[in-house]
Amino acid sequence: MSEYLEEVHEFVAQHAGGQRFAEDEDMFAAGRINSLFAVQLVMWVERTYGIAVQGDDLDIANFRTVADVARFVETRLGTDAAVAS
Repeated sequence: MSEYLEEVHEFVAQHAGGQRFAEDEDMFAAGRINSLFAVQLVMWVERTYGIAVQGDDLDIANFRTVADVARFVETRLGTDAAVAS
């Protein structure tokens, strides 16, 4: 899948007591992370990948699963790269 998947897995596991989620597991529904983590996750994505997460980006669909986060990063970096060139 995404080249960012493992990095997202590692970050999430650090904040979930070392437990890894399945790529498509809803991290919030599982009850092992909370809304504060959602803020930390968004900030980590911004800091790690240089992405400004704004407005419509803050849709839970972009951050619900590890795969969703990796796909969001991949999409945004692809879009940003296309705009920059």
